[in-house]
Amino acid sequence: MDKGLFVKDICNLLLEDRKDDCIKLLNSNYPFKKKESQGRNYSKIQMCQVFLKDNFIDRYSGEKLIFPGMIKILSLEFPEIIKYHKNWKMSETHMIYWELMPTVDHLIPVARGGKDEMSNWITTSMIRNSAKSNWILDELGWELSDENNSEEWNGLYNEFLYLVEKNPDYEKDNYVKDWKNALIKALAHSHINSLKK
Repeated sequence: MDKGLFVKDICNLLLEDRKDDCIKLLNSNYPFKKKESQGRNYSKIQMCQVFLKDNFIDRYSGEKLIFPGMIKILSLEFPEIIKYHKNWKMSETHMIYWELMPTVDHLIPVARGGKDEMSNWITTSMIRNSAKSNWILDELGWELSDENNSEEWNGLYNEFLYLVEKNPDYEKDNYVKDWKNALIKALAHSHINSLKK
């Protein structure tokens, strides 16, 4: 199953106000499973800039990832299925956060001499970031996927922005609000940079 496209189908059903159909699909294809916890924290604007640069593609696997605010909207809509825990307690957090939520990783770990700058930041999933830890790709037998993926994929951030515009109550959730603000600033920054070229 292509989980990114599966979430897109859920989003499309949600856009059509077919919440019951979403629940059936989620329960049959992507149910909540309790796990142990871990987490990580970055500047949301910088993270969005990296995600946009990499087209929301996991640079270690080539898989499609989902904009964090969109995943949180799904948790708000389906709290008993797409469970979320504010401290990332794995036993209380749906695997969608680990498998499909993008995060920033240092391609060459800082602990191994890598620089803490955009040229060394790449997009990956939470689970791969955790697995990579302070290893370099050769040590893991991993390869870096091309950042210029020919497929059009934006992590469903357009759907996110549309849903927030359609239902402003989503912004009562600070997580959604913070990701929206960071995304808008990152999009504006990338637009300004494209004009300078």
